[in-house]
Amino acid sequence: MQPADDARWLAAAAALAERARPAASPNPGVGALIVRDGRVVGRGWTQAGGRPHAEAVALAEAGEQARGAALYVTLEPCAHVSTRGPACSDLIVAAGVARVVIGMADPDPRTCGKGAARLREAGIAVTETASSAEAMRLKGHACALNLSRPHVTLKLALSLDGCIATAQGESRWITGAAARAHCHRERARSDAILVGGGTLRADNPRLDVRLPGLEQRSPARWALTSGEVPSGWQRLASPTDISAMPEARYLFVEGGAATAASCLRADLVDRLLIYRAPILIGGGLPGIGDIGLGALAEAHGRWALTERRQLGSDHLEVYARARNEGI
Repeated sequence: MQPADDARWLAAAAALAERARPAASPNPGVGALIVRDGRVVGRGWTQAGGRPHAEAVALAEAGEQARGAALYVTLEPCAHVSTRGPACSDLIVAAGVARVVIGMADPDPRTCGKGAARLREAGIAVTETASSAEAMRLKGHACALNLSRPHVTLKLALSLDGCIATAQGESRWITGAAARAHCHRERARSDAILVGGGTLRADNPRLDVRLPGLEQRSPARWALTSGEVPSGWQRLASPTDISAMPEARYLFVEGGAATAASCLRADLVDRLLIYRAPILIGGGLPGIGDIGLGALAEAHGRWALTERRQLGSDHLEVYARARNEGI
């Protein structure tokens, strides 16, 4: 069983990793903590553009205090030397760290198992865990290497009766200000955002981030359509083409019903964000179209609730797709 302190420090490192998204893309956003005598002496997260890595930042902050200390890192330290910097496993050995606790093995074949092995060869105690903390916040990295595509989040803003708009198409606003702010936070954590061609033509959405201090984190805008797209947009002909999105580790799908259905039908959605407003529309436009379900039994066991919270008068539910690929 994982010691309680290890779990606590790894969870703190995973929280730090959030600061790396999406600026570190296409590199994974990693968090690292150096702990000595129960006190944090160094911390770091992957910097913009992917370098320096989290471990290098934490070691630089700790300095000589890293010698004999414990390092908690959300992803296995890299084992390959790059023109952009040394291997983190070599930096850790040189710093004299006594123990390393790893939250997730790196699926990158350049490192997978090699980073931990190098540390052990140098006499460093290594603990490899199966920590959660939302899989150490590395779902995009795992999807890219294991599934050759981005991690996909589908967002739905619904009335209590499952509508995204009135029968006339009016949809502003289903949810309140707090839920919309949370959605903008999710946009800021994404590399790309996708809507359908119908939504693009009808609403001409901005799809930017309008939170103070995060305006520069607006994701690349994509439309799922066979037609032309305006300047500043990119076109996706089919949901299965998301594997060709350049340098996108996290894709945020935001509208509308046909696009949501097509992504679900292709089984590409890894995470659902459902914002429910305490309103009834009646006869409105449904949030999701036909997803190709053959029988009711096929609907069960696919989704697991991971989070639930109140956002003003609205309610957020987060679900993860149950898969066997370690995603």
